[in-house]
Amino acid sequence: MNKNLIALAVAGACVAPVAMAQTANPVTLYGKVYATFESIEAGGGTPAQNDATKRRSRVEDQASRLGVRGTEDLGGGLKAIFQLETAFRPDSNNTTFAARNSAVGLQGAWGTVSMGRWDTPFKMATGNVDPFGDVTIGGFKTTMNDHGNFDRRDQNIVQYWSPTFMGGLGVQLMYQANESKSAASDPKDLGANVTWRGGPLYLMYAYEEHKDQVSSANVTTSATAAGKKESGHALGATFTWGAFRIGGLYEKFKKSDREDVKAWMGNLIWTMGNNQFIYQYGQSEGGFPTGTTQMDCNSNVFAWQYNFSKRTFGLLQYAQIKNDTSVSVCGIGTGALAIAGGQDPKGLSIGLSHVF
Repeated sequence: MNKNLIALAVAGACVAPVAMAQTANPVTLYGKVYATFESIEAGGGTPAQNDATKRRSRVEDQASRLGVRGTEDLGGGLKAIFQLETAFRPDSNNTTFAARNSAVGLQGAWGTVSMGRWDTPFKMATGNVDPFGDVTIGGFKTTMNDHGNFDRRDQNIVQYWSPTFMGGLGVQLMYQANESKSAASDPKDLGANVTWRGGPLYLMYAYEEHKDQVSSANVTTSATAAGKKESGHALGATFTWGAFRIGGLYEKFKKSDREDVKAWMGNLIWTMGNNQFIYQYGQSEGGFPTGTTQMDCNSNVFAWQYNFSKRTFGLLQYAQIKNDTSVSVCGIGTGALAIAGGQDPKGLSIGLSHVF
């Protein structure tokens, strides 16, 4: 019996420091499950095009995720930080492990430096203006952020995030290593934002540059193009007054050999108890070679969000997109609905989100 007690005591002594370290430097498991059921269609084209885009239903994932994050106190006010986040689709199993925001870094009174894969400063700052968080059929990527081309989660990046100072001012900087450099091109991304959060007011400015890259409008990936570049500026704000929040965003994108892309968005949220009523309008034009017909589209979104709790909400949406030129192909959400130039997609969506 005494030998057994001694063995248990030794085992406990070995395990205890690990448990204490874990308590002092906790690792948090977190996640989000968000899916929508949608009914979508597109009209306004030829009879054959309209027949190909007749009303259909789909179940769509809306950025569901699972992650772990933690810190270790290194002393002297310095901490080691890490995050590993993976996407998963509750509607289908076809995702890549740890494809979402994942990084390791150091944090102190001077700010945070990290390396890994992360949403760019441009995406984070502008996404705060969109009440739908850049997902769902009503998300602002239909018209904003160069139709998703400036809504990136870049790989191989080094970031610096400042602490909040002067009562609400913050800065984020991002540099992407040029691992794809070749004899012909040197593609890489650079980005930054400046934000202010104070009481009911949120202000933001963001800049992003894609070197040796240039894309057509409504294309979410840019082809390497040596000697060319594209850059984007965004200026936005939200203001809360009682039960109402208004938001606005203006963007301009310059591209080598192409017309500038100009886009703007405005929204209104009315909160009444657990209910939120949302309207959002967005418009975008430009982005094609100079002298050709340009992209020109707008979107109207009406939504009702019911907040069951701080972690769970339901969302009912109606979105309608108008493509005003024969080359405009602004789509609806992320699911497959091949839009021909000039067609006008629309859809109804109901979804449920739970954060844990």
